[in-house]
Amino acid sequence: MPFNGLRVLSLESRRATEMATLIRKQGGDPIVAPSMREMPLESNAEAFAFAERLFGGEFEMIILLTGVGTRYLDRILSTRYEPGKFAEALRQLTVVVRGPKPAAVMREWEIPMAVQAPEPNTWREVLSATEGRSEHRVAVQEYGKTNPELIDGLKARGLEVTTVRVYEWGLPVDTAPLRDAVHRLAEGKIDVALFTTSIQVAHLFRIAAEEHLEDAVREALKKARIGSIGPTTSEELMEYGIRAAMEPSHPKMGLLVNEAAAKWSAA
Repeated sequence: MPFNGLRVLSLESRRATEMATLIRKQGGDPIVAPSMREMPLESNAEAFAFAERLFGGEFEMIILLTGVGTRYLDRILSTRYEPGKFAEALRQLTVVVRGPKPAAVMREWEIPMAVQAPEPNTWREVLSATEGRSEHRVAVQEYGKTNPELIDGLKARGLEVTTVRVYEWGLPVDTAPLRDAVHRLAEGKIDVALFTTSIQVAHLFRIAAEEHLEDAVREALKKARIGSIGPTTSEELMEYGIRAAMEPSHPKMGLLVNEAAAKWSAA
């Protein structure tokens, strides 16, 4: 049976219950420790300053990196402006979406998309998909933390780039499950670790440092079987000296679990 009783750690938050079910269906023993929450920024001054420029016609292109960030931005602006004004402004721009989630928002709002970056939907695909375009003044809706590679890549083309960030990643209100996961790792009680976003890695090591177990967790992850949703998350793991043993054929949570189970059931 796939996983065959292996203890499988996931740091999934919004879809924690679904992740546990997927792991269990593949014969694994799920240890799911939510590692993050999306937090609106305390001050929305940046968003309103961006809106003034957007509604003033200062941008030619906008790059939407996440669906949830796009929706947050719309909600924030609707507290000061007429509802629908943000969507109407987007219809006047070249809209670039990083992946399927912001694309779904654009379809819902009936906004044409000029460019949709292909899988695995990293900053590299965004840069490649927008190469050679004539738009000069570009806005980027960021997520959680800034993406210097994307911003620097756009600026290297001589583009004028403005970023707007409307939420950030925080630790969960209850960090007890994440701390327990850190101790399980340090004690060698995790066989497989599956990461579905890069911030999970950073938050795991943040808690490990607070528990004075950073080195032990790093060594445990080097010995465990590591699955990563895609290149961005794999790169974050490498920042901590951890190499992912597999990435799924497409960056989907279900495929990550199923293909990891198939890979390690044969090991």
